[in-house]
Amino acid sequence: MKLRLIYLMLFALIGTTAVAQVDRTEAPEPAEPKEINIAKPYTFELKNGLKVYVVENHKLPRVAFSLSLDRDPILEGDKAGYVSFAGQLMMRGTESRTKAQLDEEIDFIGANLSAFSTGMFGSSLTKHKDKLLDLMTDVLYNPAFPEEELEKLKKQTLSGLAASKDDPNSIASDVRGVLNYSLDHPYGEFTTEESVENITLEDCKKYYQTYFKPNIAYLAIVGDITPKEAKKLIKSKFSSWEANEVPSFEYETPKAPEETYVALVDREASVQSVINVTYPVELEIGDADVIKARVLNQILGGGFSSRLMQNLREDKAYTYGARSSLSSDELIGNFTASASVRNEVTDSAITEFMAELIKIKEEGVTQKELDAAKASIIGSFARSLESPQTVASFAINTAKYNLPEDYYTNYLKNVNAVTLEDVKAMAQKYIKPGHANILVVGKGADIAASLGKFGEVKYFDRYGVQYDPNDRVKIPEGITAQNIIDKYVEAIGGKEALEGVINIKTVYEASVQGQKLTLTSVKNNKASKQAITMMGMNFMSTVYDGSDVKITQQGQNVPVGEEDKKDLPIDAQVTPELNYDKLGVTIELAGAQNINGKTAYGVKVTMPSGKTSTQYFDAESGLKVKSVVTNEGPNGQSMTSTTEIKSYKEVDGIKVPEKMNINQGFPMTAELKSAEVNADLDEDTFKIK
Repeated sequence: MKLRLIYLMLFALIGTTAVAQVDRTEAPEPAEPKEINIAKPYTFELKNGLKVYVVENHKLPRVAFSLSLDRDPILEGDKAGYVSFAGQLMMRGTESRTKAQLDEEIDFIGANLSAFSTGMFGSSLTKHKDKLLDLMTDVLYNPAFPEEELEKLKKQTLSGLAASKDDPNSIASDVRGVLNYSLDHPYGEFTTEESVENITLEDCKKYYQTYFKPNIAYLAIVGDITPKEAKKLIKSKFSSWEANEVPSFEYETPKAPEETYVALVDREASVQSVINVTYPVELEIGDADVIKARVLNQILGGGFSSRLMQNLREDKAYTYGARSSLSSDELIGNFTASASVRNEVTDSAITEFMAELIKIKEEGVTQKELDAAKASIIGSFARSLESPQTVASFAINTAKYNLPEDYYTNYLKNVNAVTLEDVKAMAQKYIKPGHANILVVGKGADIAASLGKFGEVKYFDRYGVQYDPNDRVKIPEGITAQNIIDKYVEAIGGKEALEGVINIKTVYEASVQGQKLTLTSVKNNKASKQAITMMGMNFMSTVYDGSDVKITQQGQNVPVGEEDKKDLPIDAQVTPELNYDKLGVTIELAGAQNINGKTAYGVKVTMPSGKTSTQYFDAESGLKVKSVVTNEGPNGQSMTSTTEIKSYKEVDGIKVPEKMNINQGFPMTAELKSAEVNADLDEDTFKIK
């Protein structure tokens, strides 16, 4: 007992002493950053021009090889995407190994190997380095470029483009590039469905044959290897690589706009606005301003404690996240501040963005903000050194961009040396609230009227092409919602033929994140059944027998609200458009849109439950081309699903959708596998069990 009391007295004494010695109301002064010990690479050059950098690190028995091509950015034009395809195809098989064999040999030694349009990367245990380089050089020297692999790559890319075509963040990314750089600049163009279709195998082969040359290549080797071993190994594996002249290009330097304006991409289905305040900046890699500019951006919008995040998220609750970036580049950098916000606060959010830009430009920052930003950057930099790719990139960048040899060794010292005056000077030089593209992807009907206060409002389509909303798409006099529906009925087979359809069964196949889905639908004008199966298992099903309904999801019953039940008789119709008036469905004109280069008329459809959708019909053919449905989601949030019908197929005299791009929170492309009209259905088809 006495011993316990002694311990308690000692702890109390120690605690009292500690409190007396430390002022806990003040944060401790940050320690001076230590010099980062990045080993100086051993360098040599082969006769073919390949420049090699070896960084020894024997902590782990692993070695990594990073090959980088120093070529100018390429303007791909109407074949945008072929450069990326060329790099990806290199890993799809060689003259002596199929893709499967190549993958198997890489896996067998536990290695990583990848190729891309500007180089290659491989890593393995040290004992497998010879085998790794055998595989790496086989890919480098002997890519087979199989035609069937190009077709697979095209199909995968087209599927991804179809899914992202209506994604607001993808739209913002593409249009931002056009605004900042223009379509005549490599940084402004982007891959489209049309450009993918234009790509040939010869395009990819020609790129590889032109640019994969040792005289523009850098090879960084990092890990458990000595310079002597590396030199012997590289000479034996890469000396036969033949050099050749590589073309170079020059491009006009993009400029920030003369005055700030609003670029609105009108996305009718949006319940949120994606905001980008953006413009190009002339800031080259290795410039003396780069580190100071990074500190500036860290304070403005580089992390959770940044001004933009604290203002728009924590204070105003406009968004989950608001960030900014200020990047350097060999050609042209850019500044972008971005967030996704609710429609009703779009203008308020932009007001706060612009206020923060003006404030940091005119007033500078505080010492507390500066210290916190430095600490964050220093920590991030130190953690990045754990990756061999990072160390390799340091070696290559130093040579590629003619950086001082101690650029990365002194990086933390240079970060710590940034002053309040430096940050303010960077803000005044690179923050340009009066010369910005304010890009907004959102619902024009809800937000356009409030955006004029920030500058002229200009309309752009999904591809970054400017248009006049008053002239672009007009609905001729005399066109009504009923006219449009009648034309659609005629286009898919005619009233008489459709009225003769007793039932219809369709089966579609789709793929979501590599998983194949089967979507089956059966309707007979009184009852309906829909099922989604995955790998033979029932994922979700809905059965309506004409009076009652049962929905199951992964074996669990899903409750159905009384309001939702009101719409079931309409969903059971083979062609509900034939009898909208009798079914209690109301329709009205909803403007027009340009969809895939063609005019489409919109019809707003209101169901008995009060739920609405907008259906778009091709003005020329009358066929339905798009459907946009907005439903109430969890926590009162709105959820929008979009279906774009790409083609139709005629079945027994009526047309049914053949290929559809569907986005219901996750994108997929559904293709028709079978369709039966007036099928001999089992009597238990619509039975609720």
